Amino acid sequence: MGDNPSTPLDDAERIRLKRLAKLQTAEAPGRTSPAASTSTLSPSQPQPAAVKPPPAPSPAKRQTPAPVVPSPIPAKKKAPVKLDLAFWEHESIGFIFNVTLERSVAEQTAYETVWLKHLVEEFESEGLSSDDLEYLPVLASLPAQQTTFEYLVGAWKRVNTTKSALLKKGYSPLDTQAALLRLEKLRELIISYTGLTLQEPEMFPQPQGRPLGPPELVGPLLSLSALSGPLFAPTSSSPNTLTPSDIEQFLQDLARRFEPDNEIDGVLGPVVKALLFHESLFRPEGLGGGDANWRGVVGGLELLVSIKPIATMITRMEEWNPANATAPTFERMALLGPLCRLGVFSREWPALGTSYFSDPEKRSRDDVESSFASLRGTLKSLQSSLFQIFNTLVRAGSEPREAVLQWFARVISLNSRRAGTHVDPETVASDSFMVNLQTILLRFAEPFMDASYSKMDRIDPLFYARSPRIDLKEETRIKATSDEAAEWERAQRNSGDAAPEPNFISNIFYLTIAMSHYGYLKTIQTFNNLAKHLEDLKRHLEYINGDGSWMGSPMQARVEAAINQVKNEQNKIRIQQLAFQTQLSDPEFTFRSLGFTTFLSTIPLPEEVPLSFRVLPEYIIEDIVEYFLFVVQTSPDKFEMTGKIELMTFILTFLNCTWYIKNPFLKAKINDMLGTLFPLLESSKFHIRKRRNISHILKVIWNNPTHREALSIEAKNVDKFVRFVNLMMNDVTYLMNESFSELTQIHEIQVEMKDQATWNTRTQEYRREREGTLRSLERQASSYTTLSRSTVELLKVFTAETKAPFMVPEIVDRLAAMLDYNLVALVGPKYQELRVQDPEKLKFDPKALLSDIIQVFLNLRDEPDFIRAVAGDARSFSREVFEKAANVAFRVSLKSSTEIEQLMAFVTKVEEVKLALEADDEDLGEIPDEFQDSLMATIMRDPVRLPSSRAVVDRSTIKSHLLSDPTDPFNRSPLKIEDVIPDLELKARIDAFLIERRNKGKGQQDVDMAEDKS
Repeated sequence: MGDNPSTPLDDAERIRLKRLAKLQTAEAPGRTSPAASTSTLSPSQPQPAAVKPPPAPSPAKRQTPAPVVPSPIPAKKKAPVKLDLAFWEHESIGFIFNVTLERSVAEQTAYETVWLKHLVEEFESEGLSSDDLEYLPVLASLPAQQTTFEYLVGAWKRVNTTKSALLKKGYSPLDTQAALLRLEKLRELIISYTGLTLQEPEMFPQPQGRPLGPPELVGPLLSLSALSGPLFAPTSSSPNTLTPSDIEQFLQDLARRFEPDNEIDGVLGPVVKALLFHESLFRPEGLGGGDANWRGVVGGLELLVSIKPIATMITRMEEWNPANATAPTFERMALLGPLCRLGVFSREWPALGTSYFSDPEKRSRDDVESSFASLRGTLKSLQSSLFQIFNTLVRAGSEPREAVLQWFARVISLNSRRAGTHVDPETVASDSFMVNLQTILLRFAEPFMDASYSKMDRIDPLFYARSPRIDLKEETRIKATSDEAAEWERAQRNSGDAAPEPNFISNIFYLTIAMSHYGYLKTIQTFNNLAKHLEDLKRHLEYINGDGSWMGSPMQARVEAAINQVKNEQNKIRIQQLAFQTQLSDPEFTFRSLGFTTFLSTIPLPEEVPLSFRVLPEYIIEDIVEYFLFVVQTSPDKFEMTGKIELMTFILTFLNCTWYIKNPFLKAKINDMLGTLFPLLESSKFHIRKRRNISHILKVIWNNPTHREALSIEAKNVDKFVRFVNLMMNDVTYLMNESFSELTQIHEIQVEMKDQATWNTRTQEYRREREGTLRSLERQASSYTTLSRSTVELLKVFTAETKAPFMVPEIVDRLAAMLDYNLVALVGPKYQELRVQDPEKLKFDPKALLSDIIQVFLNLRDEPDFIRAVAGDARSFSREVFEKAANVAFRVSLKSSTEIEQLMAFVTKVEEVKLALEADDEDLGEIPDEFQDSLMATIMRDPVRLPSSRAVVDRSTIKSHLLSDPTDPFNRSPLKIEDVIPDLELKARIDAFLIERRNKGKGQQDVDMAEDKS
């Protein structure tokens, strides 16, 4: 065995090429080599490792005995045993390569030991020395059905066996070191040829019908998982097969040999591709089924990435982040895509839902929970392994870490359309893929989300300006235009500060936010849509069933078929819902998601809105709200462990600091979230100072003595409370209008459908469209009626306790007009239009609503300003309407006789004031234009001039306007009530005008009375 390895630049090129040619043409008896292996290699083709093999002893010098493994038990001697290195080397080479130069030895082992006949002939004819050998001639003479890879694996294992035996012999350190050096040269030669056969298996004579090259290493990798199916378990304990305990060292040897100059890419790259695109990842049953073959892929990949050179190689492969992949194809084309897309969602894995949740209506809760537990255990195993794989890649070095971050960013970029309202699921990534990536990122985020938020300062607030990883060009900002955001980003990049690139924590933080927006929350939206679809089907089924008159008629078969079709569709949706709940309601996943969302919601904010906050994507705030709403509705118990106080702080911060957010719909969502969350917080003592549609919260407050006292104190500050009253008035007006409008349309469609003769003459398309419209209206109406009823109840409660805020000029007229209008709607000439079938289903209770409105009138019946405001409502006030309302209320026992008497006494007062107002208007006669309000066209009592537009309006008019819109109504410039300028000179003239006209009217009245007496 030579002491120094040869290199590819040796001047023995001629000998090497000659040996390779012989290697490809020589064949063992009974073995056929593929046609490809008979061609002569050119110097440019891949070559074995540039290491000389050990010298094969000449037959003339020593007869080769059958190879015998040296005894592993060293003899105990006082002095170290002297090693005959030449003899040991000869014995070891024969054993390791399982070869002999003697035919008799091969015959004794039935040719399991290979006789190197052609090499013997070459020695005898050409007189070559063993140092000339650069190839393993045995590869041309292997037993039938043994592949080159199997032979080399056996040789590699025998190197390890020989080394173990050598170390136990007790030879002197010098002899041991010399022997080990020779063994390592043999190992390098074997590994070199192994790499070559993995790349170019056709270079060697191979048996027919056997998988060759990369698949030969994929098989052992798949066998690593103890839970993988029997298909990939080792078929035998063959000495030429890699066992699970061998594979790691084998891969380490391959990596060490081929890492320089990235040769490893050609050797193990095909192996990685064959493993990660294995057929077991594309089977319809996915994570289900009995064999769980996907676990073998996971086990093999976990081992591969644990070896740093291989981990680095994986992240630089072309298939790691394929350039030509699209949003829907990335998860099938990228190396880790097929593994990351395994999941439970029905669109990708319908067979799994059908298998675990068939006949959902017939399953007991325990049965469903058992299926949940089984699938969640499998998901946890998969997702834990995925995180370990990505975490190992990240820790392999700076280059693979950057490749992993860019991989996540690419997925986000490709799926930017996924957050849209109407998106074809076939054009974007699957729910399973996106949610799995979310679980990985959440685990990455855990280390910096400690309970005290001590690492929050390590998150770069300027990430979006300093990193191009996440593109926000098409995203709405919290309170900035696209131009402002672009200018801010340019200013940050050109500031001259040599700021470092955002750290790993910052990257993970912002990638997790984006992945949640484009992935997880879209999946939640899909899940919520299933419930809406199921509700639509329920209504449709009720409509088909109707009154049952079809039974026994010629239509029975057709109707029953339609009913069965709807029921089958309902069954499919319930299966999908259970599949979604398996993942979305998984306690561990929910806890992690809630922890991250809570962490995100605790970002400190100064009183002045910084530009760095204004340019953030609006979806950050919106997603916090949406996710908290989802958890409150599906897993409220999770707030007992974390997030309750942080969530309440987040809500109250943005409700009190409304200037932080521009989008009014986002503000409304925050209010809605408070309403949903409040039942969880009834024991807490909070002062609520802002409200919109939060009547439920305020009713809870009112029933709590402590909260009620705090709210009563707030009400004493009339100026502030008037703003609250104004918002409540806006709610009542809007909700009542919408609910009555929806009910009227429902009434029209139901009347149309009730006329069966006419209805059956309509086209099927028309009927289907009207039925769809009806279902949509019913869904919306139930929401509006519920909210309007609760808000009117709130109005009833507050007018009973505190009246002053409702009597200010900017409120009282609107209140009176709103109450009159709704009273007319409930009992006036068109009240029949509100009659609908099954009003309970629509949450519509007209009697209770009428009772509450009458009660508001009773609460304010003694207030002169309110009496005047009702009297001044020329559009809706009518004694006849009040009389009808009183009759209905008394007849159905809504009000007592005493209350009815009080109501009619109030109406009498209103009529008296109405007559006085009409007389006063007649006395005024024609009013000069300069005395009239520019907006209301009524005479002003307290004229003020607006500073920017210079328009003149009554103070009550502009105060009412500013309650809802803080701008000048004539030019939209910002305006506060403190900025208006009293027009004292005009007020004096108006007062003089009123006195003069009233005196004139009184004088005329005296003349008329005198004439009557005469």
